[in-house]
Amino acid sequence: MSINVNCNNSIKIIGSKIIYIDPFKIDENFHDADYIFCTHSHYDHFSREDINKILKDTTKIITVESAKEDAEKLVKEENVMTVLPGNSYKINDIEFETTYAYNENKPFHPKENNWVGFIINLDGTKYFIAGDTDNIKELQDVKADVAFIPVGGTYTMNYEEASKLANKIDVKTIVPTHYGSVVGKKEDGEKFKKLVVNKEVRLFNISKGE
Repeated sequence: MSINVNCNNSIKIIGSKIIYIDPFKIDENFHDADYIFCTHSHYDHFSREDINKILKDTTKIITVESAKEDAEKLVKEENVMTVLPGNSYKINDIEFETTYAYNENKPFHPKENNWVGFIINLDGTKYFIAGDTDNIKELQDVKADVAFIPVGGTYTMNYEEASKLANKIDVKTIVPTHYGSVVGKKEDGEKFKKLVVNKEVRLFNISKGE
């Protein structure tokens, strides 16, 4: 199993299947994606340019209703699945859940948009991708093996708020995301790490694009 965090919330998980989440600032034409999960329709989470670099003939795109039309311009209609928060799904041999992802005191990600995070089960490992969210009540009981949590502030939690969620949820390893490029400072990851207790925190260089 291999994990790479490219930039912002752009994640690649390589196991028995190759899964991308919110692909953004992809350097090469890989054309290797089995599944692409997009948490919402903002340009740095649903980037048609970057999705085109990883598509192959059988790629499935899983996303929210507001990105459906764009997704169907990239792949066949039958290869697009739209989701709502708070549900369980299965697509082929991949089981996953959707979580709520929204801002409480900011206008950028309203709850009524029904944008999501994901808990993806691949090869017996559960990956929680929080998406662009604040530390909301619906996330307090999340259980996963690996969690990707935004820490950059402005559009999401800042590193202090994110550490409170990290210390609350039942996960083994946490990867901070969404800082050092579009928003957030490079040092936010290190500051987040210092506030997290009894969990492994893995840092990636995700400042590409500055």
